[in-house]
Amino acid sequence: MSPGLRMEQYTLKRPEQVLLVHALVDGEEDEIVIFRGFSSSLVRPTAFDPDVPVLPENAEIQSIDILMGPYTPDNPRYIQRSMSWADIEDLLQSFGV
Repeated sequence: MSPGLRMEQYTLKRPEQVLLVHALVDGEEDEIVIFRGFSSSLVRPTAFDPDVPVLPENAEIQSIDILMGPYTPDNPRYIQRSMSWADIEDLLQSFGV
């Protein structure tokens, strides 16, 4: 299962949380919000088809923030900031995704 899909599954189990993923996609910086099983890029166009991954498999994840939902850019409520993929992967495994 791809990292993006795993994080989407996690947010289905924790619907009160939002993941803000900072990644390099094709060499360009991107910010992807994952909330209640859906992903959306804050930088690039997002496909209308929810089956098209917003975070491609070849993306280089720089860091991930966990926030309380809903996400409001003017007033983000951080739970944890600047987590590595290894940190998030441990969290995902603990939730069975």
